[in-house]
Amino acid sequence: MNTFTERQVEIMEAASVRIDKFGIQSLTIKNLASDIGLSEPALYRHFNSKNDILLGLLTYFIAEMKTRIALVIAKPHQTAGEELRAIFDSQLNTLIKKPAIVSVIFSESIFHFDDDLSKKVAEIMELMQGHINRNIESGQKASSYSKLINASTLTTIILGSIRLTVLKWKQSGHKSDLVKEGTEVLAAILKMIENNK
Repeated sequence: MNTFTERQVEIMEAASVRIDKFGIQSLTIKNLASDIGLSEPALYRHFNSKNDILLGLLTYFIAEMKTRIALVIAKPHQTAGEELRAIFDSQLNTLIKKPAIVSVIFSESIFHFDDDLSKKVAEIMELMQGHINRNIESGQKASSYSKLINASTLTTIILGSIRLTVLKWKQSGHKSDLVKEGTEVLAAILKMIENNK
């Protein structure tokens, strides 16, 4: 488990603000040092590079996401569909509060040559995939979901649909209503797979 110093968290938060306001391309050590009133050499004492800062942001987000979703799953839910709605409600509301993380996740092309960053983005996807797949499998076992489509394929359909909704929100400059649209997309998929009792 990575732990960050207060100064590192401050730097990562400043990086988030810069990414959110001006885009990931504007994130340079020079700009960031200026944003927080540090010299570039002082900033380099906390992070070796811009990619290290991005790696820290993703690591920090993953740790928070694991804790948050574990708490959602630990709550009693009447149906698998209700649990899935709660997972996505938590995730979409978090993305609204931390839009910079969306910019980082969707900027694979900028750091596709950086294995560590690519692995962190893949870890976020795998985490969500694992939670959705487990939910679908248990829902199918309990007969609250149709077994017409296997869990793995349904997981891909759900993740792909939500990912597209998040991308549209990002491209709209966060003007669309991410929670409303994401909830509607998930509701439509659940309408197709939930068995009516």
